[in-house]
Amino acid sequence: MQTPQRIRVFPRLRISGQWNLYAGLAVVGMMLFLSLLAPWISPYDPVQNALSVALKAPSAAHWLGTDNFGRDIFTRVIYAARLDLQIGLIAAAVPMVIGVALGALAGYFGGWLDVIVMRIVDVTVSIPFLVLILSLMAILSQRVGSGLSSMYIAVFLAGWTAYARIIRAEVLVQKQQEYVLACKVLGYGHARIIFRHILRNAITPAIVFAMSDIVMCILLASSLSFLGLGVKPPTPEWGAMAAEGRNFMLQAWWITTMPGLAIGVTGLGFSLIGDGLADRIDQGD
Repeated sequence: MQTPQRIRVFPRLRISGQWNLYAGLAVVGMMLFLSLLAPWISPYDPVQNALSVALKAPSAAHWLGTDNFGRDIFTRVIYAARLDLQIGLIAAAVPMVIGVALGALAGYFGGWLDVIVMRIVDVTVSIPFLVLILSLMAILSQRVGSGLSSMYIAVFLAGWTAYARIIRAEVLVQKQQEYVLACKVLGYGHARIIFRHILRNAITPAIVFAMSDIVMCILLASSLSFLGLGVKPPTPEWGAMAAEGRNFMLQAWWITTMPGLAIGVTGLGFSLIGDGLADRIDQGD
């Protein structure tokens, strides 16, 4: 006689994973909402100077205070969210596509293609990422100039390696499964087997990693702007805003603190999304 299985109505792990995911989506959604509706939320111009209210502390008129040029910090923070979210998404999406394609081909076919791709990955990973990006930007600056263009190209050239390693490992496992053998027996081509069948079962870990990669790309853009290598003033960008306020830390701490908090909150949101997705995968959802 079989023992009846207990039905778990409220699985604890499932709820925990969902809360991570939903909280992250709420945080990122809030930042996206503020950035898209910035012209209707704030009456101030994010670039135009207003010297009469320079270095004003947070108040009812200026919720997060003003900077040394009299510009409203709240306005600049929500306008900067447009650019920083764009940077994070583009700088993570393009390397993901490149890395997934190369990792899938290397894992499926093996041989010389696998050797070449993985040796490139090994060499790239052996160099600290920030050092590699700065070196590539220094080379590219002579061709395309400094700023976002060279940063995008540098990230595209270096950022795909992590995705290639993840997908290759997944494809090596998936190509041994029976459904792949059945596809070959049915006469399906390699492209159809890889991109319509294997990747459907191998892509999830790369998507989870992409959430943390978006955070790293936002931090990278902010770091480069802080060093003067990214977005140029007066364009509102969180890293550039923090760099502009470092000379006023003692008398106007909010100039640097508020964009720093925006970076932290946005990074927390994407991290929670990644944790929530990882929990759901572990639960077999």
